[in-house]
Amino acid sequence: MNIVRLITVVLLPLLPLLAQAADNDPSYLGIPAVTYKETDNGGEYSISIQILAIMTLLGVLPSLLIMMTSFTRIIVVMAILRQAIGLQQTPSNQILLGLSLFLTLFIMMPVFRVINADAVQPYLAETITPMEAAERAVKPLHEFMLAQTRENDLQLFMRISGREDIASPEETPIHILIPAFITSELKTAFQIGFLIFIPFLIIDLVVASILMAMGMMM
Repeated sequence: MNIVRLITVVLLPLLPLLAQAADNDPSYLGIPAVTYKETDNGGEYSISIQILAIMTLLGVLPSLLIMMTSFTRIIVVMAILRQAIGLQQTPSNQILLGLSLFLTLFIMMPVFRVINADAVQPYLAETITPMEAAERAVKPLHEFMLAQTRENDLQLFMRISGREDIASPEETPIHILIPAFITSELKTAFQIGFLIFIPFLIIDLVVASILMAMGMMM
C-alpha cells in the first residue's frame, strides 16, 4: 500500500500537465493503431509492432542461443569433465559458461554470417519485409540443427506430432526440429562425457587398488 500511495503522490501533480498536453495535441496520449502497409515484397507491419516483436525476441534470445546452437553439448561435456577430474568448483561456473559461450560463437560463426548476409543486412536496407527476414534467418539454423539431429530422435517427434505429410527431413517444421535437436544434443553430450569420464575412473580404481595392496586404507 505504501508503494501505491507513493506512486499516487508522484503522478497526481502530473495529471494537469498531461491534460493540457492532450488538449493541445489530441494524439499526445494515444497509441497508434496496428497498421499493415502493402509493399512490393508482400507487406510490412508498423514500426511500433516491429519494436514490440524485437523486445519480445530479446527476452527469449538466451533460450534460443542455448537450445538452437551447440551450447548445450559443450556445457554438459565441460561439467562432466570437471566432475571427472574431481574438482568441485574449479574452474568456476562463470568460466565454464564463458568458455562454452565463446566456443559456441566460434562453431556457429559460419551460420551467423549467412544469417547476417541473407536476412539482417537486406532487412536493414529495407529491401525485404520482417517476415521474409525471419524466414531467411531460420533457414541456416534449420540446416545446422538438421545436420546434428539423430534420425531416430527426428522420427520420434514426428510420430508424437502426428504429422504424416512430411516427405523428407528437409521439410521438417522448425517446431518439431528444435525438440529433436535438443534431445539429440543431450544424448551426444552424455556419450562424450561418459567416454571422457572412463580414463579418470580407471585411474581412480588403479590408485585405490595400489593403496589397498600397500595396506593404506583411504
